[in-house]
Amino acid sequence: MHPTALRRRPLTARVGVLGVGLDVYWSQFPDLREALLGYLDVFEQQVHTSGVSAIRFGMVDNAQTAYAVLPRLKSANLDLLFVDMLTYATSSTFAILIRDLDVPVVLVALQPLARLDYARATIEMQLQNDNVCSLPEFAGVAVRMGRPVPAMVIGVLRGDARADAEVTMWCRIARVLHALKGARIGHFGHPIEAMLDMHTDQTALTAAFGLHVVQTEIDDLVRLARQVTSDEIAAKHDEILGLFDTPDPGSDPLTHRLTTADLDSAARMAVALDRFVDAYALDGLAYYYKGESGTEREVVAANLIVGSSLLIAAGVPVCGEADLKTCIAMLIMDRLGIGGSFAEFHPIDFEQGFVLVGHDGPHHIGIADGKPVLRSLSTYHGKPGSGASVEFKIREGAITMLGVTSTYDGRFKFVIAEGHSVAGPIPATGNTNTRAYFKPDVVTFLRRWMAEGPTHHFALGIGHHAETIKLLGGSLGIQSVIV
Repeated sequence: MHPTALRRRPLTARVGVLGVGLDVYWSQFPDLREALLGYLDVFEQQVHTSGVSAIRFGMVDNAQTAYAVLPRLKSANLDLLFVDMLTYATSSTFAILIRDLDVPVVLVALQPLARLDYARATIEMQLQNDNVCSLPEFAGVAVRMGRPVPAMVIGVLRGDARADAEVTMWCRIARVLHALKGARIGHFGHPIEAMLDMHTDQTALTAAFGLHVVQTEIDDLVRLARQVTSDEIAAKHDEILGLFDTPDPGSDPLTHRLTTADLDSAARMAVALDRFVDAYALDGLAYYYKGESGTEREVVAANLIVGSSLLIAAGVPVCGEADLKTCIAMLIMDRLGIGGSFAEFHPIDFEQGFVLVGHDGPHHIGIADGKPVLRSLSTYHGKPGSGASVEFKIREGAITMLGVTSTYDGRFKFVIAEGHSVAGPIPATGNTNTRAYFKPDVVTFLRRWMAEGPTHHFALGIGHHAETIKLLGGSLGIQSVIV
């Protein structure tokens, strides 16, 4: 993310680490339990260094200890639980946990040795490396408890890049779950009239994601804007000009070099937005306002783009056109650490085989290719007002798209795709645009994407993370499709 954007919302989660073993072994092999707890230490440290708080619950080794630890697990307010398969363990250590816990459970089977020393092998050596032995038993019992088979990480305890990446991925998913649970997404105004795909049942959002939509008023933002001082505007000037370039206009007659008046308005509203977010304790915001032409409210609503872009880079997604579903998609991408910029499909380049993806309004400047640009626009197309607008393209390389849509029966659905951002010019229009290539070709991809019934907006992030987002969807009980 952009080095000068200060994160206002931490990337964190509460992740439980619980080992399992078998009490019968301890008297038979006096050193075994201590060795296994040492391996648990190694794994706990790995979780801790993955950007989450690792909360240790020791080892359960029979049904009695499993029942005893359950209240502690429930009261810890976990976002995810790793069950470390330290050796063979009976499923009585697991059945009540998978039955009663309402957080994702990941079974981790990481062998201390990449292979046994066959010439010197002992039963105790085998037991120290029997990590996968109980996986089928635990999977079968999960099904008998009416639960899906848990996710599993299988590999070597140290130096296994693939297994390490999977553990880190689940910690990132935990960060998203932590962020969604109890998130406060502000909302004022309404979706642009006639954009029926964006209308959202806000109670359904609480049911699906555990977040709360905070109904706010633009009047509060107007009041806060009036209170901004000249010194605060000057300080925000410096911050903005340090983050953005302000080039001469291109071919579009609606664009102009950033004017002092537009910079002043953008800076004033950036300060007001910071206070607005703090006043409502917001983790995100979706807005659109169209009022009487020339009123103070219209001026305020038209000058939120720059301040909102600063907030997005700081971990508070702000989405134009009052699109709550895409605001959530942006929040998910931010907590995965991959960006999350507001986007839709723009014109196709049929000669080179890509489609431009971007939007007007606020964007995630932390994933821009180079320094983002500010231009003054004399008209915001399709919207009221004028002012400073953000222009950039996503940095070159792998990209992921996430659209959050809803189905006929009112359930939410993730529509996900991976592509590549490639080098090349974009229109100098004061809007974002990225040259996005998708397989097998742009037309086939677009047809497949539309076939999933998406909204016309989506969040755009860097890297390839479709499988991670699909696993997140499964953790939330949300249908997820990779196009």
